Amino acid sequence: MNFGLPGYAQEPRHRPMALLLAVLFSGISASASAAPKPRTHTINIEALKFSPPTLEVKAGDTVIWKNKDAFPHNVTAGNKGFRSGDIQSGQSWKFKAGNKGVFPYVCTLHPGMKAVLTVK
Repeated sequence: MNFGLPGYAQEPRHRPMALLLAVLFSGISASASAAPKPRTHTINIEALKFSPPTLEVKAGDTVIWKNKDAFPHNVTAGNKGFRSGDIQSGQSWKFKAGNKGVFPYVCTLHPGMKAVLTVK
């Protein structure tokens, strides 16, 4: 690596600087091109509520609903974005967010339980 200067990297006194610059520039380009890793988010089902009641995630993230109540619940998006089926007490259900949008959802067994998942 000579940075456009003849003999720059060949001279022994310039090698450490050339190596340092090469390491710094390679780190910048690697971090700039790295996409954020998908995250996992948890929604608890407890006391006939979804907690949190609103959640914003990115496409590719995973959302896990954990049923902490003593009876079954389900997670059903009104616009057919997702449907869990019944989640028994102590069980959970995972959903990988793919389509972007706003997804209001309910527990069809307990229609007063409502929440919203937004996928960006």
